[in-house]
Amino acid sequence: MKLGLVSDSHDHLTALSAAAEVLRQAGVEQILHAGDFVAPFALPPLQTVGVPVTAVFGNNDGERLFLKSRCDAYGWSLTPKFAFPVFDDCAIALHHEDEPVAALAASGLYQLVVYGHTHAVDLRQHANGCWIINPGELCGWLTGRRTLVLFDTTTGQPELVELP
Repeated sequence: MKLGLVSDSHDHLTALSAAAEVLRQAGVEQILHAGDFVAPFALPPLQTVGVPVTAVFGNNDGERLFLKSRCDAYGWSLTPKFAFPVFDDCAIALHHEDEPVAALAASGLYQLVVYGHTHAVDLRQHANGCWIINPGELCGWLTGRRTLVLFDTTTGQPELVELP
């Protein structure tokens, strides 16, 4: 299964639309968003991909009740702190902040740990084989780079994509 990993979109509608196009063309079957949509009006571009979204709240997400309500209406999963989906026997830990990432990866319970918050791309493998991935910031506000990651659960390989 091909996953689209995104984080820190921070209401950047142009970046969200560009990401949606890349995710559609890549044939992703699921999107994981590691937090900081910020406002409910930022959700529709990802909805155009036509696949489920699993997301967690970030520290900058406001209007949480409306965000949750909108995600529920789309059939998406949005949880306060952590999400632990499994796709193709690939156990995943999804969280916004970076603090628990090392412990989650070291636990041996997951093949993939996805986080955001730092706005910095992080693609590395723990000694036990678990991938630790921060797809960077989709918005590009802090680093000037608008990035996402495609992850194939079959091959276990990530691909960093930089949006124009």
